[in-house]
Amino acid sequence: MNLYDYLGKINKSVVFCADYPDPDVIRVGDTYYMVTTSMYFFPGCEILSSKNLIDWEHESFVYDRLDSTEGHRLENGKNIYGQGMWAASLRYHNGTFYVVFAANDTGKTYLYRAKNVEGPWEKSYIEGKFYDSSLLFDGDKIYIAHGNHEVYITELDAGLTGPKEGGLHRLAISDVGNKILGYEGSHLYKINGKYYLFNIHSLPDRWRRVESCFVADSIDGEFKGGDIYNEDLEYMNNGIAQGGIVDTPDGKYFAMLFQDRGACGRMPVLVPVRFDGEKPVFGKPEDLSVEASKGTTSLIGSDDFKAPVNGTKKDYGCFGLKSIWQFNHEPKLDLIEHDKVNGVFSIKTDRLCKDLTQAHNTLTQRMIFPECEGEVTVDGSKLKNGDYAGICAFLSGFGAVAMTRENDEFYAVMQGADEGVKIHEKVKLTGSRARFKIKANFRDGIDEAAFYFFNENGEWQKIGITKKLQYKLDFFTGCRFGLFTYATKETGGVGSFENFVYRGENI
Repeated sequence: MNLYDYLGKINKSVVFCADYPDPDVIRVGDTYYMVTTSMYFFPGCEILSSKNLIDWEHESFVYDRLDSTEGHRLENGKNIYGQGMWAASLRYHNGTFYVVFAANDTGKTYLYRAKNVEGPWEKSYIEGKFYDSSLLFDGDKIYIAHGNHEVYITELDAGLTGPKEGGLHRLAISDVGNKILGYEGSHLYKINGKYYLFNIHSLPDRWRRVESCFVADSIDGEFKGGDIYNEDLEYMNNGIAQGGIVDTPDGKYFAMLFQDRGACGRMPVLVPVRFDGEKPVFGKPEDLSVEASKGTTSLIGSDDFKAPVNGTKKDYGCFGLKSIWQFNHEPKLDLIEHDKVNGVFSIKTDRLCKDLTQAHNTLTQRMIFPECEGEVTVDGSKLKNGDYAGICAFLSGFGAVAMTRENDEFYAVMQGADEGVKIHEKVKLTGSRARFKIKANFRDGIDEAAFYFFNENGEWQKIGITKKLQYKLDFFTGCRFGLFTYATKETGGVGSFENFVYRGENI
């Protein structure tokens, strides 16, 4: 079954069932490019490409490191969970790609530019913090829309270093009376001579994402409009909003928005758009008319950890791993050994941790909706007593199955985090190698994971509890598979991982 057919079982407007929130989309020639929020994962700010708005593949990461603060590096008790890179604006102008975003933890606005989408990307800053911003090149003028509750439009200087002295700075729209979620997630466009400002907010009387649009005849004129899309695709009353508007070569328009799908995260939704005069009208799922290929998506998948010594940056990311992987926070490469010939990825510990969320170099990739599973072999022969190495369902209330070493003996354990971390079951192993598995089910809000190890009888044996998974704002990201090693008693131990296998209905 190809990807499009599979997604059609759920809803054919859901582009891919994984955590890619706050999308922005542009078209350059016959190719579409998309950027989404990557928060605290490194490398960050992933750019995807597509020929048809349905089948997407990885193109590049804009950065491998951002500012290397203590929080970025998970050092001295600091972290950027729920922070980092948010809601980027992606633009192409006069032969250059631009990416602009703010990071809540640093309070800075970052500007990256490149002649080619694969990079290299040049980093600079725009003075000030421009929250949920949208860049607009309008002739010889440059504007940025930004803000929460009150959305402003500010003219930038020609060098994109900050606000233009004496330039436009005006309040465009306000939603200060909305105590749930006021206007944010701006997307500013000039279409057919009119200025369009698209935003997300909540219905004021209850939580539900809604898309709004306001239109003005001039950049300093009155923006008039309101809510234009209040839809949930009949999925648990979860509204759909916030994203980019893009045209096709034949003049059609589409919006790439997102919808919450529980613990699995926020997922891109493709919505057809037509213009009734100057008013944009967002269509129903059955109105969607784009042709899908046989499925080129390679955004998730298995990995035997074998790779060419000089693999391309597009295929093998910024740190020599397949681009499907991102580290939880900036990695410490001196603690990593990657044997690309024999297919072994190893993590060495350098400090004591209370749980896996504090561990350096946890390797992650997105889980998919509605169900998926991941399994991996762990070699714990170099673990120290008190170490843990395994695979987790990674979020703040994580669940994990791991190998630990106690008194020079090896055990399989299942951990769960809610109020503190608890070991729910411990089973003695006969050696220092074990294979572990997680099965995750996000269907219809079930949001749970079960944990297994491959026992000496050659069978998968469930261990511990079936863990409830919850999407919470402290981490603000969908659940991921994570491969981790951490120490609780002494440092210097090593956990090694081989043959990660990813299973799901569409891979």
